[in-house]
Amino acid sequence: MERPLADAGQAPLILIPGLLNDADLWRDQVLGLSGMATCQVADITKGTTLRELAEGVLADAPERFALAGFSLGGYVAQEVARIAPERITRLALLDTSIRPDTPERLADRHALSQAARAPGKFHGFGDRLLASYLDPSHVADERIVSRIRAMTERLGAETFVRQNSVERKDGAEVLRSLTCPILILCGENDRVTPLGDHYEMARLAPQAKVVVVARSGHMTPLENPEAVTQALREWLLE
Repeated sequence: MERPLADAGQAPLILIPGLLNDADLWRDQVLGLSGMATCQVADITKGTTLRELAEGVLADAPERFALAGFSLGGYVAQEVARIAPERITRLALLDTSIRPDTPERLADRHALSQAARAPGKFHGFGDRLLASYLDPSHVADERIVSRIRAMTERLGAETFVRQNSVERKDGAEVLRSLTCPILILCGENDRVTPLGDHYEMARLAPQAKVVVVARSGHMTPLENPEAVTQALREWLLE
């Protein structure tokens, strides 16, 4: 994670991307928040457990910081909060979950990893998978689709298998224990981590605010970047 020069008047903000995402996921938010936050985008491509990924984030983090995690990055953010809650000034969880792996989910992910290891070109997000990740209005949006596929190509099959194999933990106790401002954001048509799950998460933390992003599926930072940036801006000002 590249550490930018901090501005004394700006809040440190760490942004954690999701599965097969790199810093481009947060490009619009980094730009939109540049006047109020010193943003760092974490690298979660190397570790094999949530603990390793969270420790990597903490190793490059300032002493105190705001933390936002998207999808798999939301699980990593929860693990950071589990390890060092005193360092987090506020937490944002975007299109993610607190649910632990079930045997069925583990089996599904194992099958995907096996397919990724098969000979031939790694395609990552094919048309069918993309259709489940995006709002119907964005499936044919080449601007969004090309950014997702470009991240997939840069990170490749090895990163996919490593990230896909990370065991997801139950985050309920983490949310119950936190007293800092919490933002829980989800696309209204997210079929990967559904909206109902996010309301369930919010019930565990009375101080949590839920933001529903209209006309968005799972990939809210790309599908509706202005709405996500505005939600993060208001959360940073709480």
